[in-house]
Amino acid sequence: MQTAQPSLESPQRQKAAPIAWVLWCTGVLAYAVAVLHRTSFGVVGLDAVNRFDASAGILASFTVLQLLVYAGLQIPVGLLLDRIGPRRMVAGGALLMAAGQALMAVSTDIGTAVAARVMVGAGDAMTFISVLGIVVTWFPARYVPVVTQLTGQLGQFGQVLSAIPLVALLHGPGWGTAFGSAAALGVLIAVLAFAVLRSGPGHADVPTLRETGVNLVAAWRHPGTRLGLWTHFVTQFPSHTFALMWGYPYLVTGQGMRPAAASTLLTLFVLVNVVSGPLIGRFVARYPLRRSWLVLGIVGLNIAAWAAVLAWPPPGPRWLLVILVVCVSLGGPGSMIGFDYARTFNPPGRVGTATGIVNVGGFFASLVTILLVGLVLDAMSPDGDFTPEAFRAAWTVQVVIWAVGIAGVLRTRALARRHAGMATREPRRSRRSRR
Repeated sequence: MQTAQPSLESPQRQKAAPIAWVLWCTGVLAYAVAVLHRTSFGVVGLDAVNRFDASAGILASFTVLQLLVYAGLQIPVGLLLDRIGPRRMVAGGALLMAAGQALMAVSTDIGTAVAARVMVGAGDAMTFISVLGIVVTWFPARYVPVVTQLTGQLGQFGQVLSAIPLVALLHGPGWGTAFGSAAALGVLIAVLAFAVLRSGPGHADVPTLRETGVNLVAAWRHPGTRLGLWTHFVTQFPSHTFALMWGYPYLVTGQGMRPAAASTLLTLFVLVNVVSGPLIGRFVARYPLRRSWLVLGIVGLNIAAWAAVLAWPPPGPRWLLVILVVCVSLGGPGSMIGFDYARTFNPPGRVGTATGIVNVGGFFASLVTILLVGLVLDAMSPDGDFTPEAFRAAWTVQVVIWAVGIAGVLRTRALARRHAGMATREPRRSRRSRR
């Protein structure tokens, strides 16, 4: 399902130019370092408890605050991206994260640490959609879905940088050296981005402030943009809730797994993400009129897997938990389809704005789900000792989020098809054209 776009590309645009790959590699490197900054606080939890003399609950709120900042800045960042381009956005975001890490390196109190994480969240918000802007402007349309998936998956290797080198520095030279090194790496990335990145060929004129406001309204009003938002909303929240907060505790406490076995399943989670992303991207590129069905299929797999696991009295068999992890992990690559809607339903001058709108959906749904799961766990386990029964009840809150998200996808899909002049059912001629 696409809006009116050139159906044929010029011969010069059939293949990506070498410079496109150079720019993209630079952008992916910047995004991987942003993921390092994003996840750096999560791997130093015990050291942070001692350094700041704070409870685990207070430190956990740092992650929620950081994600709130990230989600809240997506639309402003998208507007800025359309005005000043990815070069300054990526470089500026890297500098802001570097400043936050430098502040964390010298912080000794909660207030300073919170300010540092807010800066990291703000810089992180500027990075991913700016790298997607590079993909959209420098690559032929048929490359974009696959390269978008690769961007998201390769960037996640930044978690490895936080889990291994950063932790090694923390347990060696110490806190200041670890976060100071992260800050120095951020400055290096900022210099590299500013030196290498550039606006794409045929880059649109910088919109005025009035045009920026018009772009925001137009992007939001287009049902294709909102379809992208609901796609991101309904696919991302199960994987983010599982991977960022409650998956490991559930496997250990709710399913009685050994910590090593639970870690192995989370490793499988990452591997499935990496492998399935390019496959989903190729499907989207080849069958753009079937994107929404792929989204609903991924959601259906998530619902079926969770229904089976929650219906089975804990502890469930290992093969069933493996199936659950595989199905849940598909949500990350699936959420990237939302950005393809932003690209295909909006002109180049407002793709950044539309991408920012889409990116809000999944993070908002994830935050709500994480908080709801926590509230149910606290209500059923007031002593803090989470039971398998408490986890079974807590995970059912996903039903509400799924219902809202599926309704949003179905409603905006119908509106987008109507806006594009398509019938509810795909014309037979379109089906033949894909054969």
